[in-house]
Amino acid sequence: MIALNFYSDLYRDVLVTGRKTVTIRLGDKSAKYRDGEIVWVTVGQRFGRRQKLYSAIVDRVDVKRINELSRREIERENPEFRTAGDVANLLTRIYGEPINENHLVSVIHFSQVDE
Repeated sequence: MIALNFYSDLYRDVLVTGRKTVTIRLGDKSAKYRDGEIVWVTVGQRFGRRQKLYSAIVDRVDVKRINELSRREIERENPEFRTAGDVANLLTRIYGEPINENHLVSVIHFSQVDE
């Protein structure tokens, strides 16, 4: 089973309430996450303890440039975001390198699976 991990505990509430149903990852992740695949949605630090929140299905993986993101994709990544610049700034903080709106990202759409 593969995990779709979120490093910040700040995401826990929006994940559990279903307000976050997209994650935007830097680069082409289409070989790692595939449509129809079941994943664990987890929260925790890399190389540390993680908590499984739920199982989810990967509905779709789109690869595109940050400046091609739709408003809906941006809001489903983070309900407080409105622009592609917001996403670029977030990815800059996460990856520790300058990210701009021309960078390639993977938009991973997922839905919770009730058990």
